[in-house]
Amino acid sequence: MNSIDGLRDRLGRIAYGGDYNPEQWPEHVWDEDLRLMKEAGVSLISVGIFSWAAVEPEPGTYDFGWLDRVMDLLADGGVAACLATMTASPPPWLTARHPEILPTGADGTRMWPGGRQHYCPSSPVYREHAAGLAERVATRYTGHPALALWHVGNEYGNVAPCYCDVSADAFRRWLRERYGSVDALNDAWSTTFWSQRYASFDEVLPPRSPAPFANPAHAVDYARFSSDELLACYLVEKEVLRRVSPDVPVMTNFPPSLRPADLWTWAPHLDVVAYDAYPDPYDAAADAKIAFSYDVMRSLRDGQPWLLMEQAPSAVNWRARNAPKPAGAMRLWSWQAVAHGADAVMFFQWRQSRGGAEKFHSAMVPHGGPIGRIFEEVRELGHELAATTALPGARAPRADVALVLDWPNWWALEQDAHPSADVRFLDAAWALHGPLYDASVACDVVRPDADLSAYRLVVVPNLYLVDEEAARGIERYVEDGGTLVMSFFSGIVDPHDRVHLGGYPGPFRRVLGLRVEEFGPLPESGTIGLSQGTGTIWSEDVHLEGAEAVEYFTTGEPAGRPAVTRHRYGRGTAWYLATRPDPATTRRLVDRIREEAGARPVLPGLPEGVQARARVTGDGPCYIVLNHRTTPVTVDLPGPMSDLLGGADAAGTVRLAPRGVAVLRPAG
Repeated sequence: MNSIDGLRDRLGRIAYGGDYNPEQWPEHVWDEDLRLMKEAGVSLISVGIFSWAAVEPEPGTYDFGWLDRVMDLLADGGVAACLATMTASPPPWLTARHPEILPTGADGTRMWPGGRQHYCPSSPVYREHAAGLAERVATRYTGHPALALWHVGNEYGNVAPCYCDVSADAFRRWLRERYGSVDALNDAWSTTFWSQRYASFDEVLPPRSPAPFANPAHAVDYARFSSDELLACYLVEKEVLRRVSPDVPVMTNFPPSLRPADLWTWAPHLDVVAYDAYPDPYDAAADAKIAFSYDVMRSLRDGQPWLLMEQAPSAVNWRARNAPKPAGAMRLWSWQAVAHGADAVMFFQWRQSRGGAEKFHSAMVPHGGPIGRIFEEVRELGHELAATTALPGARAPRADVALVLDWPNWWALEQDAHPSADVRFLDAAWALHGPLYDASVACDVVRPDADLSAYRLVVVPNLYLVDEEAARGIERYVEDGGTLVMSFFSGIVDPHDRVHLGGYPGPFRRVLGLRVEEFGPLPESGTIGLSQGTGTIWSEDVHLEGAEAVEYFTTGEPAGRPAVTRHRYGRGTAWYLATRPDPATTRRLVDRIREEAGARPVLPGLPEGVQARARVTGDGPCYIVLNHRTTPVTVDLPGPMSDLLGGADAAGTVRLAPRGVAVLRPAG
């Protein structure tokens, strides 16, 4: 049994709770907190995330007394603690004595204390103090009955990249290890362009606001380096925790923005993946977009259940307009996370802060106390999750579909000096993942060099940067009988952002059976006619080299040229989209492609706006069915099932209330 299995066995349920910040409140409130936690069905609390200044108010002077009392209260109340190492934000005394740990922006501006996460990831001073505090915390609380999980840092992806001299030295060391010689670096970075050739590594700086454009290979390598430096900060603390408390699982929580860190490189170092999700209630596609993020989290460790570590009970505080979640949405979106593999449903935060920047961020216990809709929904969900004991540890079945995600490609795709600033990876991923989500077709997320043989369909959105080996693996997948759908501006450059010569789309020409003569990005908000529907963002001058045209452009310069193609290659089929079709056209195309590939919905025949996902328990599959509509709906099932939430036999149908949920198990 590994340590995360031990956590699951200890809780015996989907973990439920949130961030707890008792240092913000007088001690007489703590007893009420524990009483309300029990009332709400709370089983796991994150504690101490931003407590560095509270436990080390002066350098080398520690005050753990208040935290001792909190941990004892949690243990006595039967609530497990996800205890933080408290290193997310340095205290004022540390930055006052060591201002060199403060990060510097690309324009040379020093970032000052007063917010959070104000440190240079490469700073040896920061890392030394963080490791020292982690050692103190681990030594004190290892063996404490409340301790169930270690929480290192917080939302590392929100730590700004640093461009200071300390970072520059670390970057040069990173480059020496990566390239070995300055000649290899010059070749990789194409430094013959604009007289950028380096005579030694000592001349290399971070990409500090160059004019007019950064060297793209330089910038992508700095993104790789920045992700690695954040990971190094995490690993410094993890090593301490693993040495002091080897049986307690260790994790950190990834922020809502997936972009800053290469999570494929992080995942092997985590005992469990954790994610903070904040879908926007004002966004009509919020549920589809967050479903993609959840599929990423589930896929990072090959389907291992993950933890939803933060979400808002209602409104957040940091958008221009902060919408409250409508009645029932918090429950629905929580169950959506569980449907996509989450073994925890947690919130930021337990009690709504009275002061500070997040005082208007909703909490499980609002400013008005445990009265009203928010706390009522929190309490009801807690007891509902506690009663559903079959799901913890249950994995999703292997999906029929995989979507390719590569972080260096993402960073390179969105560089300056490209044909269009409108080509953004997440938009492309959502455009192709959304129709699968709408149709309740499960989707894994994979690296470009993954083994694709188990999938019936592989979706590749804007794989601009790709190496020859990964491209050949995708080609072999099709040759061996797989189905591929690839969007435009793919196969353009190698991992050093150097163009694959011989015609676009480079290493994918053969499998796609076509050549792209020229790109035709569309004007802002522009559209272009298709045989059926319209295209957006992009068009291309496509020349067929074995592929057949399925859709044509009907307006503009490429009128009469192929817009969507299909190519039989080996035993498989490769589709290519030379534009981004409108949502209805994309849905029609994706439905056709997946049906031809044999990629099946989790449950067939669901109404629009109703999605289902499966998790396989020891007693067989459980189907979590989610009604994202604001009207009730009756769902026909493939056979009699029992609803674990309602307890009644669904007898072949289930009726879902607006924003309703059912957890179904086949009868018998």
